Amino acid sequence: MKVSKTSLPGVLIIEPNIFQDNRGFFKETFQVDKYNEIGIDLSFVQDNYSRSKKGTLRGLHLQKKHPQGKLVSCSVGKVYDVVVDVDPSSNTFGKYFGTELSELNHLQLWIPPRYAHGFCVMSEYADFQYKCTNLYSPKDEVGLIWNDPDVGINWPVDSPIISDKDLKLPTLKSIKLLDGK
Repeated sequence: MKVSKTSLPGVLIIEPNIFQDNRGFFKETFQVDKYNEIGIDLSFVQDNYSRSKKGTLRGLHLQKKHPQGKLVSCSVGKVYDVVVDVDPSSNTFGKYFGTELSELNHLQLWIPPRYAHGFCVMSEYADFQYKCTNLYSPKDEVGLIWNDPDVGINWPVDSPIISDKDLKLPTLKSIKLLDGK
């Protein structure tokens, strides 16, 4: 597998080895020793799978007291996946990294704990899965509004389909996400 660093510390793009022939393809999506070798040495405790229709935007979410590292990928369709640094003590605070994940490129994205995460569906629908290093804790969930002008994410959709909950998320300026205040 090929591993590439991104503009955010610890966020990695992982390109698994694909074995393809006239029957189709095979890829290994996780193997503990190989992922430990590249620095992903946290245990995964929960797997999630979603299907969303075109234009759906999910995010930007994280958990404050029980942060989740996430290994994400798109097995059907295509998404634009975004990670935002929300740690005020970080040199990249307020910066984001975005990339396309799809059934064709087979890429995975490793998102260490304490980053906000979201994605937007670019195909008719997309199946998205992620392994998490901490259990989902609804009372601990915080987030960032998808169109925060100070972050300036260049989403591939102008009028996304968003949950009522996500539409009420605050801007980065109006919250203290990770410094305990």
